[in-house]
Amino acid sequence: MPIIDVRNFRKEYGPTVAAADVTFSVERGEIFGILGPNGAGKSTTVEAIAGLRRADSGSIEVLGRDPADPELRRLVGVQLQESALPDRMTVREALELFSAFYPDPVDWPELVRELGLGDKLKTRYAKLSGGQKQRLSIALALIGRPEVAILDELTTGLDPQSRRDTWDLIAGIRDRGVTVLLVTHFMEEAERLCDRIAVIDHGAVIALDTPAGLVERVAVEQRIRFRPSAPLDEKLLTALPEVREVRRHGPAVEVVGTGALLQAVTSVLASHQIVAAGLRLEQATLDDAFVQLTGRPARTED
Repeated sequence: MPIIDVRNFRKEYGPTVAAADVTFSVERGEIFGILGPNGAGKSTTVEAIAGLRRADSGSIEVLGRDPADPELRRLVGVQLQESALPDRMTVREALELFSAFYPDPVDWPELVRELGLGDKLKTRYAKLSGGQKQRLSIALALIGRPEVAILDELTTGLDPQSRRDTWDLIAGIRDRGVTVLLVTHFMEEAERLCDRIAVIDHGAVIALDTPAGLVERVAVEQRIRFRPSAPLDEKLLTALPEVREVRRHGPAVEVVGTGALLQAVTSVLASHQIVAAGLRLEQATLDDAFVQLTGRPARTED
């Protein structure tokens, strides 16, 4: 049985269709990502999974239960994009308050030490940095020993180092045996963390695959750049079926093609005792796949 099972989920707000037909399932132990442009229906779907919205049609089950089932409150940890604490609340007060919600909370002093907040217990929420607030959000999402953690745009607004630190923490959640549903618009984040990804656009899932599987769908050519250590006859490369074009940029050579391009080119060079100095391969990324699937970048300014 899937941990999360979403079938033909639809949600309307008056004339606005926030989610038209969303279907996907999440297996135990996965980090499952949801990607989509602004306004695609990501947050509406996640809020319904968390029990904060009711479907107009279709169905959602979490751990075999309706998301509105009160029993799920102790089995699902949630960190939503707009969630925040009172500015004057200290880290200790927040942890003690959330611990009181559960019959068997984790040992939060140990948890905050693991998350690097051990010296911030007396600090008020307003005084925490962006990264520290996200660490606290993770602690509060885990404090009830959940089986599922829902994390919505967890690293928005963080500097690059804090974002990477948070990625390590998310991977650590899965190591605790928790299934993670991760909503993000950072392609590198999704590519690094997620086992599978659902791409949502215009209120429906338009692609569902592993990060590598989504990239493989993109018909984007590869480019290899290098400086040959000896004179190079371009015909050696243009004769390869993987090569579409060879270009010269001063002493550098650029080879454009598809398939096993790198292996084909390096094999030919090696057979002619030519070293490819400064070799660099440029190929399709998850960002390329996303743009091709949706026709727009993952995040635009509101």
